[in-house]
Amino acid sequence: MNILVDLDNTLADFEGNFIRVWRERYPDLPWVPREERQHFYQYKDYPAKYKKQVRAIAATEAFFCDLDPIPGGLEALQAMEDLGWNVHICTSSYYNYVECVSCKFAWVEEHLGHHWQKRMIIAADKTLVRGEVLIDDRPYIKGDFTPTWEYILFDQPYNRQNGEFRRLDWFNWREVLLDGKGTPDGQ
Repeated sequence: MNILVDLDNTLADFEGNFIRVWRERYPDLPWVPREERQHFYQYKDYPAKYKKQVRAIAATEAFFCDLDPIPGGLEALQAMEDLGWNVHICTSSYYNYVECVSCKFAWVEEHLGHHWQKRMIIAADKTLVRGEVLIDDRPYIKGDFTPTWEYILFDQPYNRQNGEFRRLDWFNWREVLLDGKGTPDGQ
């Protein structure tokens, strides 16, 4: 099976680092707890007067280097690899932030090892990338092409209103992707 896995808020805890940096930088301003998030983009969950501050967080030097792994994600990738699946990390870049791409490569090397860097795909339009499954936290993926992959939504509070796609987390991924016999779902 060819699996594509998003990085931010799927394998790497963008949200946790966002909250940490927000609270350090703006200790007197209100912040939105993870479970109360309603939108994919943080700035939509904050009052409009804080939009500039919210957007500046991801532009913080080394922001993408400092993300913690989401519990269970690294182990799930290893287990998928052990099943003989072809797994790639498929992520977008924040093109406004110079360090984003280099930090993503550094994060993957630190948490998964050098050989996983060769499995990274950075694409603004994920519909250009071929695979059987894309696991991503974005509520909807739009692009120029009809995807070759089935979209499986990685569970996050801001995408729970979307009932259109199957969803998983790193604790139920086997049930979602396997038929209970150790073979890919539907085969």
